[in-house]
Amino acid sequence: CALPIWAASYRHLERRILPRFEGQARGLRIADVGAGNCWLSYRLALRGHLPVAIDILGDPLDGLGAGRHYQTAAPFPRINAEFDDLPLASGSLDLAIYNASIHYSTDYRRTLGEIRRCLRPEGRFLIIDSPVYQRREHGETMVRERHRQFQSMYGFASDAVPSIEYFDLEMLDGLRRDLGIVWTIDRPWYGLQWALRPWKARWKGKRPPSNFWILTGRFAA
Repeated sequence: CALPIWAASYRHLERRILPRFEGQARGLRIADVGAGNCWLSYRLALRGHLPVAIDILGDPLDGLGAGRHYQTAAPFPRINAEFDDLPLASGSLDLAIYNASIHYSTDYRRTLGEIRRCLRPEGRFLIIDSPVYQRREHGETMVRERHRQFQSMYGFASDAVPSIEYFDLEMLDGLRRDLGIVWTIDRPWYGLQWALRPWKARWKGKRPPSNFWILTGRFAA
């Protein structure tokens, strides 16, 4: 059966992407930014790296508080902080990973400008499981649909705390131009049903679905 999206993304990260940075040794200094319940930090620690889990929420079920369950097997630090104000030294990271998190940013330039400060000159950042659309209007349509659905289910708006919620190709090109980012795109295989989604949407007259690419960024010197 098909793996859940997050599991397929992690498998691609583990098998295809991390080996590009690891070389012959482990022990990369990695920020798991928007770590949630810290499962990715735990996996990275088991792999021999030095993760720090960062999130604004300390919830014991789905925030940093849940990371206490991993500390005996693979301890790692957990820090409450915002995307745009990371309590990390400049040039202290080899890698930063935004796993299903950066689309909650309110300003991608500010958020990525902060991670640029924290990365060493050869460092990289990864964006995983954030929706990417070919065109901006498709992302805007998705946001409106989600907000209407949330309003109908819960009776109040879901955008009390604003966020961008998606990327599009124009946004990525603007970030490339403004911040000097060189992008590399990985396209994990999520199964046949996932691959058929664009054709199904076209047949039903709906907006094109998002892509869940894995984006690797480096800042040009």
